[in-house]
Amino acid sequence: MKLLVALIGATWAVVGGYGHATDVRDAATSPVLVELFTSEGCSSCPPADALLEKIDASQPVHGAQLIVLSEHVDYWNHDGWKDPYSSSLLTERQTGYCRTLGVDDPYTPQFIVDGSAEVRFNNPQRADQVFQKAVAAPKIPVKIESVTVEPKTPAVVRGRIETGGDSEGRAGDVYVAVALDHAESQVLHGENSGRHLTHVAVIEQLSKIGKLDKGKSFEKDFQVKLKPGVDPANIRIVAFVQEPGPGQVLGAALQKPPAR
Repeated sequence: MKLLVALIGATWAVVGGYGHATDVRDAATSPVLVELFTSEGCSSCPPADALLEKIDASQPVHGAQLIVLSEHVDYWNHDGWKDPYSSSLLTERQTGYCRTLGVDDPYTPQFIVDGSAEVRFNNPQRADQVFQKAVAAPKIPVKIESVTVEPKTPAVVRGRIETGGDSEGRAGDVYVAVALDHAESQVLHGENSGRHLTHVAVIEQLSKIGKLDKGKSFEKDFQVKLKPGVDPANIRIVAFVQEPGPGQVLGAALQKPPAR
């Protein structure tokens, strides 16, 4: 975990560049979902965005596949800049986390690890503990199968989500997220006026497609119509099982559509 601590310290001080996700397929790795609630209207968010990119590219936690999602909230939109990636649905998701975790008010940037812990990366030792706990937690296997892209206008992504059962008898909601692999903006107004911002794994659409019942497995096809202008070559699919609340993430998977 020392690499993670060093990465946090270095990246928090210096805004880094974009990196591509590491494709981790070793069965010994544990998937860990890292969500960043952020906004292009928030001046303290770009270093956190850069840190998420670094985590995605370098995969610094031994034994883990860090599956990242950038979730842009909309409550900064009144301050001179409307974040083009923002969503009231993601604001509601963050508010639910704050309620569950006992946080008084939503804020940005905010990192949530596996739905069960808030992480402030100006405290690397605390972050280290959170990731160690997430890696050690038992996970439900999740697979994203048979992903195809229909080249319509707009394009349609199809696939299938499969999970195993949970030996501990836990149940959860099954979600599919379509995220932009890479996104960027030239901000014209607000706190980040004049800055060119880059992001990774930006949620475009988040849907609950079903429920994993206790002691059972789950299988279901999904279909997502991409928003106009979204390049199918610039997306990633993330599926995860999460206890209601939102609560603990019980399993997750990442898949990129095949090259066209």
